[in-house]
Amino acid sequence: MSVSEQQSGARTPGRLYGVGLGPGDPSLMTVRAVQVIAEADVVAYHSARHGRSIARAIAAGHLRADHIEEALVYPVTTESTDHPGGYRGALDDFYEEAAARLAAHLDAGRTVAVLSEGDPLFYGSYQHMHKRLAHRYPTEVVPGVTSINAAAARLGRPLVEADEVLTVLPGTLPEEELTARLAATDSAVVMKLGRTFPAVRRAMERSGRLPEARYVERATMAGERTGALEDVDPASVPYFSVAVVPSRVAERDVSGDVSRARGEVAHAPEDVSGGAPEDVSGAPGEAAHAPGDAPGDAPGTVTGDVVVVGTGPAGPLWLTPESRGALAAADDLVGYTTYLDRVPVRPGQLRHGSDNKVESERAELALDLARRGRRVAVVSGGDPGVFAMATAVLEVAAEERYRAVPVRVLPGVTAANAAAAKAGAPLGHDYAVLSLSDRLKPWEVIAERLRAAAAADLVLALYNPGSRSRTWQVGKARDLLLEHRSPDTPVVLGRDVGGPEESVRTVRLADLDPAEVDMRTILLIGSSQTRTVRRTDGAATVWTPRRYPEG
Repeated sequence: MSVSEQQSGARTPGRLYGVGLGPGDPSLMTVRAVQVIAEADVVAYHSARHGRSIARAIAAGHLRADHIEEALVYPVTTESTDHPGGYRGALDDFYEEAAARLAAHLDAGRTVAVLSEGDPLFYGSYQHMHKRLAHRYPTEVVPGVTSINAAAARLGRPLVEADEVLTVLPGTLPEEELTARLAATDSAVVMKLGRTFPAVRRAMERSGRLPEARYVERATMAGERTGALEDVDPASVPYFSVAVVPSRVAERDVSGDVSRARGEVAHAPEDVSGGAPEDVSGAPGEAAHAPGDAPGDAPGTVTGDVVVVGTGPAGPLWLTPESRGALAAADDLVGYTTYLDRVPVRPGQLRHGSDNKVESERAELALDLARRGRRVAVVSGGDPGVFAMATAVLEVAAEERYRAVPVRVLPGVTAANAAAAKAGAPLGHDYAVLSLSDRLKPWEVIAERLRAAAAADLVLALYNPGSRSRTWQVGKARDLLLEHRSPDTPVVLGRDVGGPEESVRTVRLADLDPAEVDMRTILLIGSSQTRTVRRTDGAATVWTPRRYPEG
């Protein structure tokens, strides 16, 4: 102590350590953790009311007789409490009291080591002391091996490889949230099982991850247990257990990389015509593979499945968790090359890209691959059921030879919904959706439907308004609608919504210029009730009231 400190009576505060002990096996403690415990004056650890502390048991071989021990005993271990602030209030009071006890030692100049299973700042109890004390005292956190790393090691399964994403989830999340997050990620670890296990298992099953999921209980500790999650009795699951969905890439490698096991499949040719999306003619074209050339065994030997995935109008931000998960789980991706380019490349996955005018051929390829036991995702823009790939796949799947192949359709954000959201809420009341393409139906049918929708005063969402080879339909549609609508009717032109060249403008129906419309544009044409308001920042907001005037 310095002379000034002696004269003032001040004392140099002690140092706080958060010490990670690893997953349970004392031999997995770090050298630094052992050093800190040896040098500490005070060793603190959390425990339940029964007084037994797992953290203390791990570090027991390094505790001295002269250590001051502070047992931080939780007042509650379930959410049942008569505390006026409820469970959270009881814990907050406990943490404040525990921090005050440690602060008294630190103020007295003692070094305090707070023990923590795993890593102190990963779901660790120490973090509550850290938040209350680290800004007041010199502090060091000693990292430890987490239960996640221990579980992967005991399973002997990689967690993530290449560009895979690992998601760590507490089992206490709502079941719907767990399901969505499990469906969307590559690999996952679910912590805090115990009483949450039944909901976690249901979430695994609903997200399609149950067959992959593994269970690890008390990793590296006495009583360790591992196995398939679906085989675990829910009544036997303690809190100190985790559910693991390991690396899909590693799993493909273990089971035989698809390119080696099934035969290498050529990627799509680079010189596809790049025809306009959604404007499909069904005309013959060059597919990446002929239907009979799918790799693998003879048709009908094994059945995989086909899922038609809507990617929304642009990139990953528009994907639903379910769609994201289906794309990650697929062995093969089939689709128009422009849409395939939106999907990240994953090791082991095969991609079969083609021109946009060979929908039936793509459907046949996908179904043939599935008949050979492949998990196939057919990639579609927007929503696959709106002028897109779902109909093409289901039409071919109706043939007798494909009746046994499971086919699912996953929804996506439609171009109409995306453009409407950017403009405001022009689809806020009844509306009709039409395609202006006359390649698959005669213009007379389109004109008749436009007249009927206009006469019914419906808002219109017009897909496929024009392309390089179709330049007159927009003008014809405008003139026809002007027979029923005011020239001032607002028209939203949404181009490349969600993409790098996004443009959303509102013009009068009378001012709609066909030259400004292409296949990347969708038109939203208001009803007699649709309103446009110019905001103070100059942007136009368009909406259609939900209430329609009587009479």
